[in-house]
Amino acid sequence: MKNMKEQKKNNSKSNKMPMSEKKTTKTASATKAKTAATVKTKTLSNAAVTKLYKDYLIPGVITYYKDPLPIVSGKGCALFDAEGREYLDFFGGILTVSVGHCNDYITNRFIDQAKRLQHASTLYPTIPAARLAEKLAEITPGNLKRSFFTNSGTEADETAIMMAQHHTGAQEIIALRHCYSGRSAMAMNLTAHSSWRISKTLLPGIKHAHAPYCYRCPFKLKYPSCDIACATDLEELIKTETSGRIAAFIAEPILGVGGFIVPPKEYFKVAVDIVRRNGGVFIADEVQTAWGRTGKHWFGIEHFGVVPEIISSAKGMANGIPIGWTITNSEIADNLKGLTISTFGGNPVSCEAAHATIDFIGKENLLDHTHKVGNHLRKSLEELQGEFPVIGDVRGMGLMVGVELVTDKKSKVPNPEAVLKIFEETKKDGLLIGKGGLYGNVLRISPPMTITKDQIDHALKVLKKAFKKL
Repeated sequence: MKNMKEQKKNNSKSNKMPMSEKKTTKTASATKAKTAATVKTKTLSNAAVTKLYKDYLIPGVITYYKDPLPIVSGKGCALFDAEGREYLDFFGGILTVSVGHCNDYITNRFIDQAKRLQHASTLYPTIPAARLAEKLAEITPGNLKRSFFTNSGTEADETAIMMAQHHTGAQEIIALRHCYSGRSAMAMNLTAHSSWRISKTLLPGIKHAHAPYCYRCPFKLKYPSCDIACATDLEELIKTETSGRIAAFIAEPILGVGGFIVPPKEYFKVAVDIVRRNGGVFIADEVQTAWGRTGKHWFGIEHFGVVPEIISSAKGMANGIPIGWTITNSEIADNLKGLTISTFGGNPVSCEAAHATIDFIGKENLLDHTHKVGNHLRKSLEELQGEFPVIGDVRGMGLMVGVELVTDKKSKVPNPEAVLKIFEETKKDGLLIGKGGLYGNVLRISPPMTITKDQIDHALKVLKKAFKKL
């Protein structure tokens, strides 16, 4: 009995160990995941899995790499392909795996809930949805309180736009160039990337402001002497391109698909003031930037000293379990008259996974951890920038860092070919990264927030080796 008590005590201490001290790529669990991947897929090679994928999914579903990489299992920051090879995940499923693959704490709560209740629809209140909404009201800035759950970031943004239009009585929306909002008709028309706007439907009433893209300033100015021209230009845009009274300004605190573009610190204060003076509300699109991803704060917009009227989010909210979410204040919520429902929104299993993810981030102090290791990552990448002429810009916050590649630093001509070469080289050495930007020339680096400094240093060595081969 005494030995059992001591064992429980030791296990408890182990569970309380700071995540920054835990090694996740070579754990026993990761080894088991690798073994399971090999056993379960021993009759299917990477090529065989890829063929099935290509034969039975629509051609528009894009994949990375010359030879697509099938993933069959994962644990922590490690992923395994169909043949059992291990990779360090430095993209987090497009910033969706926020606290590690198959996180035991979240998985166990997810399974427990799945055994109790998997679906009832929003016609019936459920404990997971109610408790999650309560928790979200506690951690969001300002007086944001009333939530609506959906399945994706696309739906979350659609909901946010609808809320703003009903509240203001206006219809026109201001979005940013280089932004990405999703793949519905509304979301694609909000999106300012031609390659992602596959629908030819053009919805009226959406105007795109200049992005706060300092490295490629649309006004050819330099910060801070520019006086934030990208923000002050909103005044003229509203007066010349709209009826003069808008419903909303929707913006990502850091432009994700756009290449992790970080605005100047004053940008949102100036821009949002103009928007509110012209009748609109501010929607912070936190699909990629929320849940501690930018370090220190739960939400990216908190770095800029502005409280939005509406926040939308998804992706890392439930560590990979599908969920979308929109929150607003009581006044705006009460103005959304009429009936509404989301069949799978507020799903008990998704809500429990989201609540577990938030709890895990809090108990492991990942807001501070992300800030600390994120600073280390960015400074190290800036050192590589000084060494390699192909690296034109390094930017980001927390574990959301972009590396923009150019043909030379003076001309800043985009270099997407270099990105593709870096991709193939890092894949060979077991490192997975992301890419983005309007020109496809930005490396997007966003590992799970449980990443350790040692793992970051390993990834940096792989990146340096790849840059040397260019």
